Amino acid sequence: MSYFTLPSPKNTILSSLRHWLESIDVRNRKLAYFICKLIPAQCPFEHNIIVFGKKVLYIPPMCKLNPLYDEVIHLRFKALCYLVDECGDVILR
Repeated sequence: MSYFTLPSPKNTILSSLRHWLESIDVRNRKLAYFICKLIPAQCPFEHNIIVFGKKVLYIPPMCKLNPLYDEVIHLRFKALCYLVDECGDVILR
């Protein structure tokens, strides 16, 4: 019987990345603009590939494949909030 379990490397890497993304504090206008340009507002790349009227391939949205999607979107939200609250700027996309 084992009294302790070792964390899997995958979980520790993902949790470390999640913590790092959550800890980023946006306090710079250039950084906030860069984050807003880098991270799209909507989940990209969902496509159906149709050949001769039949669906051949379905490419799912990337957000369903990204385990850090929620943290990345939260970072974009923090950047948008900084731009609106501190700088008075509005990003529409």
